[in-house]
Amino acid sequence: MPELPEVSTIVAQLNEVLKGKTILDAEIRLQKLFIGDKKQIINKKILDVERRAKMIIIKLDNNLSIVIHLKMTGQLIYADKDLISFPNPIPFAGTTLPAKTTHVIFKLNKGTLFFNDMRQFGWVRVISNLQFSILNEKLGPDALGKDFTPEYLQKICGNWGRPIKLLLLDQSRIAGIGNIYANEALWYAGISPMKRGREVTKITELYDGIQKVLEMGLKYGGSSAADEAFVDAHGIAGKMQEHFVVY
Repeated sequence: MPELPEVSTIVAQLNEVLKGKTILDAEIRLQKLFIGDKKQIINKKILDVERRAKMIIIKLDNNLSIVIHLKMTGQLIYADKDLISFPNPIPFAGTTLPAKTTHVIFKLNKGTLFFNDMRQFGWVRVISNLQFSILNEKLGPDALGKDFTPEYLQKICGNWGRPIKLLLLDQSRIAGIGNIYANEALWYAGISPMKRGREVTKITELYDGIQKVLEMGLKYGGSSAADEAFVDAHGIAGKMQEHFVVY
């Protein structure tokens, strides 16, 4: 599942190509993955693309947002034309988009945005600012944000009687970390993933380990291990997997 570095990589790329463009149409090929009324986004201008936890938020000029969660095998790929071919095959999609795994196609005044998902666990939702606020309140501080501090980590560890790894994966307590970066961070901190949260004493080491592995993931454009579908917004695999220690 794409985690903070992978989603941040896509968001940064989409900001470069989507901001200021207008959505002319949305082709919904698999209705169960699209929640909301597509008519609300037609002819709307894209103001910004942001990340919250593991979600991609495309903000529109009518107080609505398109929120996308890639889940296990989701891909969000931009092309400057309606049909695009790639020199190297995209996992589960092949060399040409749209593919059988393409379920939503956003047609812009310049370019096309393809949402692929082989396992169909991901989703696309059209939501209001109020709905997003409610969703946002259920999430913990961002793992690379200013509100995530060693003091905060100490506090939530002290109230956690289950394995520490489960705490790192809990998006309501820390947003953005998943299986890959939890494993790597615990290794760098020298903490067993099975150790109970309230028994962890290496708080500073764990905090530093989290920052270290997430920054590495950003540096190398996310991870595309052999069992993952992740590619960036241009269909290119990340390189963080070349720097894994334990995953």
